[in-house]
Amino acid sequence: MPLIETIANEHRIGYLVILFSFTLNTQERVVTKTVTFMKIRLRRIDDAFHLEAENERGKVIEMDGAPKIGGSDKAPRPMEVLMMSMAGCSSMDVLDILKKQRQHVEDFRIEMEAEREKDKTPALFTDIHLHFYLKGDLDEKKVDRAVRLSMETYCSVAKIVEKTANITWDWTVDKG
Repeated sequence: MPLIETIANEHRIGYLVILFSFTLNTQERVVTKTVTFMKIRLRRIDDAFHLEAENERGKVIEMDGAPKIGGSDKAPRPMEVLMMSMAGCSSMDVLDILKKQRQHVEDFRIEMEAEREKDKTPALFTDIHLHFYLKGDLDEKKVDRAVRLSMETYCSVAKIVEKTANITWDWTVDKG
């Protein structure tokens, strides 16, 4: 068993998340990695595709399939959850960056549109566009920088999805 897996298994209790660092010394450089383990439990709610996913802190989301495959459309589909995750991830980045820059955001929302491959299985995202709506007396240069940093550097979900999809974004500030 690999060392990391051995350490994780020795220290995992129920839903406990393990966060640790290790350092590898090579002749050329020292590499430090931080590893975060996540645990998700998913269970079927009905006799079709209505599902409930729970994280190690007991927080729950539901997902469901489209009626054409036997789902009951009671919750977002998994690919919609992925889009929601990108919007949530980026929102947290942008709001945190603006807060650190002492920008008071009165209101905030994102609207997203995405296209997926046609007639393919799996049908990956090909194009995603996010429009950030912010309200407040905000410095537009700081807004632009916050959105750009999130989408180009910090948002983990965007960094994963950008491997298959062209991701674009823009923003609007209502000074009102």
